[in-house]
Amino acid sequence: MTRPATRLLIVDDDPEIRSLLGQYLQAYAMHCTCVGDGVAMRAALAEQRFDLVILDLMLPGEDGLALCRQIRSEGELPIIMLTARGEATDRVVGLELGADDYVVKPFDPRELVARIHTVLRRSLRSAAGSSANPQQDVHFDGWTLSHLKRELTTPQQLLVPLSNAEYRLLCTFLERPQRILSREQLLDAARGRTVEAFDRSIDLLVSRLRQKLGDDPKAPRLLKTVRGEGYLFDCKVRQ
Repeated sequence: MTRPATRLLIVDDDPEIRSLLGQYLQAYAMHCTCVGDGVAMRAALAEQRFDLVILDLMLPGEDGLALCRQIRSEGELPIIMLTARGEATDRVVGLELGADDYVVKPFDPRELVARIHTVLRRSLRSAAGSSANPQQDVHFDGWTLSHLKRELTTPQQLLVPLSNAEYRLLCTFLERPQRILSREQLLDAARGRTVEAFDRSIDLLVSRLRQKLGDDPKAPRLLKTVRGEGYLFDCKVRQ
């Protein structure tokens, strides 16, 4: 049986990039629909179903971050963002809005193919896991995380808002308490793998999560830094 083609929506205002990407990805059994702005993107999404969106950050009118926020508010369609800006803060914003990966221009098209396959595999695992496991509350150190509502409650019963990336990062720590997790593992869980080994975007996400948990950045009690290795969530977790 012939495997169905992966359906991609490419949103980029550069006609040459759209054409080159479309032709290149077709060789990997990927059917590409290419558009140049948010208006055309919404029209394409309304007309057909896609497996993944490749979304440029710098677009005329609505930028990629605004479009990413809209896509994520309507569902879990995987998103890979393209940008010429590689600052860690840009990556964090993209992750917090729900992007699954972040590729900096210029890039090797073979790398993009690998990223697409990785994101799609991760999306399938996530969907299988969410359908197989009941959504339960998780308790730790007086705090409660509701998976069903995606709400974090303090020991004083106050609600603490979490961004998409902060929620995924906290879930990763709660699933693996008292274990050292590398930055690469945490970036993968937060849907934001990048090619730079010195990428510090995960450090910014951990810092923001510490603030939400009221953890002292100078002497953290819950989210501890393990020098040269990564981070450790030092707390007992129960459901």
